[in-house]
Amino acid sequence: MQTVTYSEARENLKAVLDKVVADRGPVMITRERGENVVLISASEWAGMEETLYLLRSPKNAERLLEAVRGFEADDAEAVPFP
Repeated sequence: MQTVTYSEARENLKAVLDKVVADRGPVMITRERGENVVLISASEWAGMEETLYLLRSPKNAERLLEAVRGFEADDAEAVPFP
């Protein structure tokens, strides 16, 4: 994760925002006084919210994790799309 100071983020705000969106990765902004913060794009945040929502149900979470394990084991089955 890229890290920048509060002063660097303030001086280069547009560049920092553009990097977060382009790289689809977070940037940590460190502060001398106060807790550090992490900046992410709105689309990444929406994806995180969706993932958390889907994992909220234990049964759904187990089904999703089984699917991921199957995919990672190359045990996935192709299903034709109509």
